[in-house]
Amino acid sequence: MADKKMWGGRFSGGTAASMEAYSESVSFDWRLYAEDILGSQAHARMLARQGFLTDDEAVRICDGLDAVRAEIEAGEFVWKTGHEDVHMNIESRLTELIGPLGGKLHTARSRNDQVALDFRLHVAARLAAWQERLAALIKVYADRADEHRDTLLPGCTHFQPAQPVSLAHHLLAYCQMFRRDHERLADCLKRVRVMPLGAAALAGTTHPVDPAFVAQQLGMEAVFANSMDAVADRDFVLEAVFAGSVVMTHLSRMCEEIIIWANPNFGYVRLPDGYSTGSSIMPQKKNPDSCEIMRGKTGRVVGSLMGLLVLVKGLPMTYNRDMQEDKEPFFDADRTVTASLEIMAGLLRELEFVPERMLAAVERGFLNATELADYLAARGLPFREAHHITGAAVGYAESKGVRLEDLSLDEMRRFSALIDEDVYGVLDYRAAVRRRNMPGGTGPQSVAGQITALRTWLGSAG
Repeated sequence: MADKKMWGGRFSGGTAASMEAYSESVSFDWRLYAEDILGSQAHARMLARQGFLTDDEAVRICDGLDAVRAEIEAGEFVWKTGHEDVHMNIESRLTELIGPLGGKLHTARSRNDQVALDFRLHVAARLAAWQERLAALIKVYADRADEHRDTLLPGCTHFQPAQPVSLAHHLLAYCQMFRRDHERLADCLKRVRVMPLGAAALAGTTHPVDPAFVAQQLGMEAVFANSMDAVADRDFVLEAVFAGSVVMTHLSRMCEEIIIWANPNFGYVRLPDGYSTGSSIMPQKKNPDSCEIMRGKTGRVVGSLMGLLVLVKGLPMTYNRDMQEDKEPFFDADRTVTASLEIMAGLLRELEFVPERMLAAVERGFLNATELADYLAARGLPFREAHHITGAAVGYAESKGVRLEDLSLDEMRRFSALIDEDVYGVLDYRAAVRRRNMPGGTGPQSVAGQITALRTWLGSAG
């Protein structure tokens, strides 16, 4: 049996060694040490403000906690699984350093509201870090888009060539995805930064504490409205990992495109050496492993979300020890999202686009067919009829092994007398892109406006 616990007054025997090993969480929740210390220091200052501690006692406690932090960060702190978790390890060491005064720190709080506070502070800090990396990634995308305003590539639907677009427009689509991710995190943070301290075990405390003061000290935006919810709630973690799953999903979509584009049959991009690997047997290979691994790790983050949803789905009010299992999925998701955002920014910064291969693909896919249909519709033909005529013209050109714009005017007029010499200007691929200057379109004015708007947003988001 293990030694008597700090909570063991009611128990006559110790914890079974197997149970102690099974139930400890310090092996992973030690990562919350900084938040635990910050929360405890704010709590100590509040206790002094409310008259539970003298100012001198609060200073001694805060200084003692600073000493504990220094030991941890110097690698000198001895984490003991017998103390179960990060909170008890820190409180135990604090009491060793400053004596019985350390025992006063837990006045008017429970580990239930303490862990909720620590985890909220940690999640908030990590989401803010994700936002910084998202903004940095968006800047890289915007910069590369700026370089490729005049580069054309096939825009696809159903993964089939559809219409010509600029590469800038394509990259800016991802900017919008990642911007929404950034905004989603900002909205999530409003619900993460809620002060649970003061809820105690579940019913609140009889002591006249001041949670709003502690919230102000720690940069929290609100105070709990219901003490049971404060210790039972984990939807802030669910929402955070959901947001991370969406980030990874967006990254995975770009990974898929880079993998396809890097295949020599497409040849739209050349992979940078620093983000690629070779084959152990085929010397010519250059594999997009960074993208493949990221695509795979997306499932890992989504899996963490699924695990968390299952974890909380059947829990009765209020705190249950099952909630100990909420930390590792978030820690894992955080490592994955953080690293993936950094890797994608580095990869995209060095990725070499091949405009001539993209243009060649545009020119062989009848991507100007819609232009001909619109041309006929603009001359008064019902669009459905114009669509049918254009389809017939495409079929004819395909049978001859030529492009639509390679047909002679006489050949064109076989399909409609409305077609005139000016059709060739309409069928020009760059002209097709230039005409689409409506807000949000692929036209150069629209693309320029999108880039300007993103740079303005980045200035305020940073």
